[in-house]
Amino acid sequence: MKPAITIIALLFVQVLCGQQTDLTKSIQTAALSIEQKVIAWRHDIHQHPELGNREVRTSALVAKHLESLGIQVTRNVGVTGVVGVLKGGKPGPVVALRADMDGLPVAERTDVPFASKVIAEYNGEQTPVMHACGHDTHVAILMGVAEILAGMKKDLAGTVKFIFQPAEEGAPKGEEGGAKLMVAEGALENPKVDVIFGLHINAQLEVGKINYRPGGFFAGVGDMRITVHGKPSHGAEPWSSVDPIVVSAQIINNLQTIVSRNVNITENPAVVTIGAIHGGNRSNIIGEKVEMLGTVRTLSDRDKDLVYGRIRQVVEKTAESAGATAVLELPYTMEYPVTKNDPELTAMMLPTLQKVAGQDKVFLVPAETGAEDFSFFANEVPGLYFYIGGMPIGKDVKTAAPHHTPEFYVDDTSMITGLNALSNLVVDYMKMKK
Repeated sequence: MKPAITIIALLFVQVLCGQQTDLTKSIQTAALSIEQKVIAWRHDIHQHPELGNREVRTSALVAKHLESLGIQVTRNVGVTGVVGVLKGGKPGPVVALRADMDGLPVAERTDVPFASKVIAEYNGEQTPVMHACGHDTHVAILMGVAEILAGMKKDLAGTVKFIFQPAEEGAPKGEEGGAKLMVAEGALENPKVDVIFGLHINAQLEVGKINYRPGGFFAGVGDMRITVHGKPSHGAEPWSSVDPIVVSAQIINNLQTIVSRNVNITENPAVVTIGAIHGGNRSNIIGEKVEMLGTVRTLSDRDKDLVYGRIRQVVEKTAESAGATAVLELPYTMEYPVTKNDPELTAMMLPTLQKVAGQDKVFLVPAETGAEDFSFFANEVPGLYFYIGGMPIGKDVKTAAPHHTPEFYVDDTSMITGLNALSNLVVDYMKMKK
């Protein structure tokens, strides 16, 4: 009986592998056929960026497309989010795919014909808006994946949930938003999600390449506001003042010692950055208040507690030593946990990523201090989040503009990797869980 059982088992594996190969080829063919459509969507979304919780046009575009594919759509999840459900022709797990939709308050300085000229309100001021982190590509890719998978609905052994998320960069002050709110409003329920996959374009990774990491991939982050209160005076009589600008400078310098002297950087990196400082309005007036905005990033709960505690000590005690007072708000408008890839899921799906890009183009990389609110999804169900390359092949990474800058640029040829990666992750996971 053993030889017969062995033969049957081998035949089953061959049939299963054959089915997967057929679906992989179908995905490749479909991806190539819609590549230009996906690129056109990306250009349109890039030209019309919207800030967090204001993605009205983008979400309408997404919802209309999903509905045209016969996908069940729920709008306004987590303010402007869209959730689509595609039920396959066979029973199986529920696999979620996520794309973020929001742009940034950045003035674009690229020469692409679809560059943004949008102006919108941000923190009470009229501000240029740009897709300076590639969320336009994420949306267009997931719209394309929805079309590919809807076209092979009868072959899907499970259900796909498409999550288009607003406010990944943070909701406006006083508002809730992002992945945290979508989770709270049931984006992972009805049907209950088993696993979730997501990707991020990387403007400093060559097109066609993929970076991944099991466990902690991106740092946890919290933003902060520090308000320093002093005593005003005429600029000619600084001895009559408690100068909040001088105190703020001392606070900024002292904050730099936290990472260099308190964090064990041989274990994990950490970041304490002041990104904005506002105080005073005239050369000969010492004002009474300075406001600073900053970001804090850590890769473990232990480091987070250490860094948060030291920031509070530095801010309050430095101000006190100068006769001033300082108020720390940390977190101020947002806080994301560490983005952790489920190790078992990552190991299971690594062959799929290697199949899509080629083994020589998939790289295990160190953790980094960027942050992602995909972490809220991955805290609820096993998740896998990875980078796809967006930098033109052959370009020197040192000359590629970083994310969140006016010159940020990704090549349209990157889209095909995203289409193939997400589509194959769904199909292969379903086959393995069949």
